[in-house]
Amino acid sequence: MKYAISFLGILLLVICGTLFFQYHAYSDHLDTGEGGFTYTQEIEITYRSGSLDIRQHFHNLSNQKIDISWPNLAVSTDCFLESETSCDRLSEDKTNFEEKESRNASLSYIIPLDGGLKSTQLLKDIFVTLKNGNAGYTTVHISTDSEIQGQWVTGLPLIGQQSLSLVNYSMFAGTGDISELYWRKDAMNIQKATDFLSIYSNKPLNKEMSEQLKAIKLLNEDHIVIIQGKNSSDSQGKRILFIDELSIASINEKVILSQVKTQYDLAESPVWVSEVIASFLTDSTIGSKKSREIVESLTKNMSDDQKANWMGKLKEAKGSKISAKQLDERLTEVFGLHTEYFEMNETVKGVYPFLFSDEREVYVANKPQDSVKVIFKDGQVLYALDPILKSLGYETAVGENGYYIQNETQKFRFPQGYGFYVYNDQRYNTVSEPLIVIADNFYMEETWIQRLFNIDIQKSETTINIKQ
Repeated sequence: MKYAISFLGILLLVICGTLFFQYHAYSDHLDTGEGGFTYTQEIEITYRSGSLDIRQHFHNLSNQKIDISWPNLAVSTDCFLESETSCDRLSEDKTNFEEKESRNASLSYIIPLDGGLKSTQLLKDIFVTLKNGNAGYTTVHISTDSEIQGQWVTGLPLIGQQSLSLVNYSMFAGTGDISELYWRKDAMNIQKATDFLSIYSNKPLNKEMSEQLKAIKLLNEDHIVIIQGKNSSDSQGKRILFIDELSIASINEKVILSQVKTQYDLAESPVWVSEVIASFLTDSTIGSKKSREIVESLTKNMSDDQKANWMGKLKEAKGSKISAKQLDERLTEVFGLHTEYFEMNETVKGVYPFLFSDEREVYVANKPQDSVKVIFKDGQVLYALDPILKSLGYETAVGENGYYIQNETQKFRFPQGYGFYVYNDQRYNTVSEPLIVIADNFYMEETWIQRLFNIDIQKSETTINIKQ
């Protein structure tokens, strides 16, 4: 027993020694102060009796009130007396670190595991996080009883591991935060791809793939782990990703999309939004057919200066919540014309065309009509037809032979693609199509709508007024 303890102590000294200079060099560059701040942390995890006992030590905290987010599963939450001052800042209700001079604090808590430790289980959101805080560097120690044999993965680089007579020990360390743990009963070989990417697989990487992986355009230097296979919940982590069949395309897409999701708050956005952002940030095409078409459409309509401006705005948005509306606001700034491109694409299954729209408030018969959209397409000014006509007393319908419009004295039928329309049962040939369908909505060009329905359109700097 003495030999095991001594050996473990020597192992810890050797491993920690290799991290000493890297850790302290990094710490010297941390930001402190009000608002957002950066800290370092050390997490000790011991698995026993079906639970994870966790001690989480925070270093280089800023001198400000810091809200604490405990994991939902955490029980027995408390401070941990690592040093004389490690419990000084925890508030009485345990919801925050109070504003004090002490730069360090320690917490302890237990994460019960239903059914105990299970192979291929991905445990997510199990660590304490600090509001407005960014973990710049994390060190993790994991210990289990010696009879529990298996492979731990945190997403951080593996620094070392050792099986002794009484305990199995693993250590991980690297830049960034972690939120998940993965364990499997059967150990896998680590196929190191780059300094920022490790692959766990029992199949060695071929030379060609190894070289291709070095060329992947990563968005940050936070280490990511790829595991060949699935986990028991068939879900993905933030820094632990699962792929059945390893290929350069699948690895590149998984890694880049994972990094985008950690750098932006996209929780309320469809998947294609993160794919579009990833494609622009890496100057590549990533994701579904829809995201690829959107990237192609935007790129085709951007000059080199506009694309550079757009890239800059995406980079400026890192760390913030991003929605389709906010992306449209940034696109509007890039082009100098209003667009609702991302918002409209959230409403359709296919791809809504890239269009600009008129921001002026629209009135029909002196009443505001929010549903009347005015858009610019191919040099034309197009009006959403249904809400205008219904406000003016017309009835509209879509039938087998076209789009029908009528009131007490007028009847129109507009077949699509035939070069004519019918007015009061008389046919009129046309050079251009009066009616245009965009995402299942009917639009009509400004001069057509004025001529056919005897409509007067008056415009000012802030309004468009439509009268009959």
